Order: sequence, then structure tokens, then C-alpha cells
Amino acid sequence: MARVGLTPERLARAGAELADEVGFDQVTVSALARRFGVKAASLYAHVRSSQDLRTRIALLALEELADRAADALAGRAGKDALTALANVYRDYAREHPGRYAAAQLRLDPETAAASAGVRHAQMTRALLRGYALTEPDQTHAVRLLGSVFHGYVSLELAGGFSHSAPDSQQSWTRVLDALDALLRNWPAPTTP
Repeated sequence: MARVGLTPERLARAGAELADEVGFDQVTVSALARRFGVKAASLYAHVRSSQDLRTRIALLALEELADRAADALAGRAGKDALTALANVYRDYAREHPGRYAAAQLRLDPETAAASAGVRHAQMTRALLRGYALTEPDQTHAVRLLGSVFHGYVSLELAGGFSHSAPDSQQSWTRVLDALDALLRNWPAPTTP
């Protein structure tokens, strides 16, 4: 094993690269072993299973996304922060489609609580404080933003917006304008 210098971290990075090339759903220990020219059994000293490998890739992707988001959000507030955060997700998904898919992997509660996913939520909540949202509306808004960002990016990556005018960049800008307006004018709760 020393001849190829494998570690869990190196395998996660190589798995992330493989995910970007062939799709996250195609990443397995066997596929990664072929990439390194070793037998799959030799990788089990570093990862327990394909699911463990996929979890490691997800954690790596969440960390990379959180680092990018933190850099983009520094010193920004309001619509400027909203746009910066949204663009981080969209740009990352375009550059690293397999890693972006990995970041959506459902993690067990303990792993999720120790992941960079917590930083994502904290940054989104910090952004929303600029819109004066309090609980439970802040949680509703976190879910709304995540849904819109992920939904738009997923449809765009699948080619869903490439068949008609205007181009998807124009729509993206208008979507962010609409989100900003909604957040500034968050509706009061209705009573049943």
C-alpha cells in the first residue's frame, strides 16, 4: 500500500474527482481501485465500504462549499450576501457536478452534526438576520433558499433551461431579485 500512498483523505479526493467525471452515483470502491490500479480489497484498509467512501466525498464537498461560502460572504449583507451565497452554490455545482451531488447525500445525524453542513446553516442564518427574520420564519427561509438554489441548479445542470429564451443567467438574476424582495417583505403567519 505504501507504493501508491493511499490514505482515507487521498481516496476521498480521488473519489470526488471521479464523481465529477462519471457522476456521484457511479463512485464505488471498485471503480476507485481501478483508478489506482490496485485490487478493491486493498482499499478496505482505508475505507470500510462504498457507502463510507461516498460519505467521505460528501463531507469533503460540504467542507469545500462552506469554505467558498465563507469567503464569498465576508463583509456582505442583504441582497449582496444573498447573491454571493447563491452564486457559490451555482458555481460549485457547475465546476464540480459530482461533488455537488455528493453534498446532497443524506448523512446520519451524528455525522451531519459534525459536518460542515452546520456551517452552511449558520451562514445562511447569519445572512437572514440582515432581513430581520426570527424563528420560526428564519427556519422556513433557510428551507426556501436551499430549495430554490438546489432546484434551480439541478434543473439547469440537467439542461432544463437550455431550450428557450431568455437565457438561464437572466432568469437566475430575476430569481435572486424575487428572493430578496420576498425576504424583505416576509409574510406574516396566517392563522388556521
